[in-house]
Amino acid sequence: MCEHCTRREFLGTGVAGGLLLAGATWTHAWASQASAPQPRGKSRICVVFSGEPAPGDRDWGADNRQVEAAKARLAKAEKDLGNVELVIGESRSAEQTAALLAKAGPGVPVLAINTRNFALTAVVKPILDGAHPMLVFSLPASGHDWMYAPRWHRQGHRVSLLASSDYDELERALRLLRIVPMMKQTRILLFPPARGTAAAQSPDEVKKRLGADVVAVEEKLFDEMTASVDDRAAKEEARWWTQNAKEIVEPNEEDILKAARISIALQNLMEQQRAQGLAVGTCMGWLAKGFPCLGFARLRDKGIPAACEGDMDSVLTMILFQYMIGKPGFQGNATFDTARNALWTAHCTAPLKMDGPDGKNAPYLLRGHSEVAGSGCVPEVQYRLGETITRTKLVNLDTLLISTGKIIEVPKRAVHGCRTQIVTEVRDAGKMAANWSSVLETEDAMTLLHRVVFYGDHMTDARHLAPLMGMKIVEEG
Repeated sequence: MCEHCTRREFLGTGVAGGLLLAGATWTHAWASQASAPQPRGKSRICVVFSGEPAPGDRDWGADNRQVEAAKARLAKAEKDLGNVELVIGESRSAEQTAALLAKAGPGVPVLAINTRNFALTAVVKPILDGAHPMLVFSLPASGHDWMYAPRWHRQGHRVSLLASSDYDELERALRLLRIVPMMKQTRILLFPPARGTAAAQSPDEVKKRLGADVVAVEEKLFDEMTASVDDRAAKEEARWWTQNAKEIVEPNEEDILKAARISIALQNLMEQQRAQGLAVGTCMGWLAKGFPCLGFARLRDKGIPAACEGDMDSVLTMILFQYMIGKPGFQGNATFDTARNALWTAHCTAPLKMDGPDGKNAPYLLRGHSEVAGSGCVPEVQYRLGETITRTKLVNLDTLLISTGKIIEVPKRAVHGCRTQIVTEVRDAGKMAANWSSVLETEDAMTLLHRVVFYGDHMTDARHLAPLMGMKIVEEG
């Protein structure tokens, strides 16, 4: 999308929006293979059982049976998740808590399970003083300590509360807590320029606040990688997209082959660089060599978030949710229809496997890109009617804009706007439109427009994740 230039000017510059990267400290993707991160290891989480279990069914506290049930569910979750390592211990004093944290490691996230009335409040100080993200799991009648967790959060600590009798919530807790160390092991490739909010454009701020590394890719070197793609692999990729499409509308054989070659090159790039995310700021200038939209779909389907137009806010959103729910996101532009209480989301790239890497492919057409006179090859994906969705975006590295809706229409063949389109019923379209992006201090249309859509209602997870990551939630609509 280009709001302030002609198609000729856009393709001539290859720069989306012309934003400068002043003050950014960039690491070069090919600077040193030795600096590339090793494959992600397990996320260590410290589990603290505070206090002595209650005797039998007396007192305000969890009894031994409940404690053993919690430990058994944690063991199952550790095995099922596969990428967490639990350091479990009991604490009946601040000194014991400090010793357990020292064993687990600096900054490790904490799952605190209270077993006796006011036991957690007596032992929690080292966790709070050490700025450990903490999720408090509180069984009913296990003590009154649950009510202090929200107070600790309001005091500025990274704390959230799960007050529930459902032991399965312990797995939710581990899924959320592991995101903190996972982000610190994350490597994001960027074809500059970066776009989005100022904080998200700064690799230094991304590193400081989230722990992820952002490294720049020189397009010339990627062109060489594209040229080296095996012809048979490119033809096989093109054949897959052609044979599985419901219909091929505008693209010709050359358009599809170019896009397939870029798709293979992007997969090779991500594998070579051991990266977990990608943003391409020059994608609208790639028509001559092949649009990356098929490649973006492939990467997202494999669990590797990829954002177009250099949108760092969107790629960071997709990474957080990929780690949280294991599903890809559909990044798109918004437009409203208050007559139907509806919000459209539309873009020319979209994943096929919105249910996750093991899910089924959604039906799709092969289309030309809608904003460059139908040239190139992009997917028009037809998503599931009736599906509940979460629409969200992390902005300024500290605020999660979020809402839910239901898909009520998917066109058989898109007209106007971008190719992949969904129409979703929302709570209050008029209010949502009036307040759209009101928290953002920018006039950049792309930054204001974009949101990322995920299958399912993930409001509860998001409400817990935000405090653990030092973020706030703004519900849109």
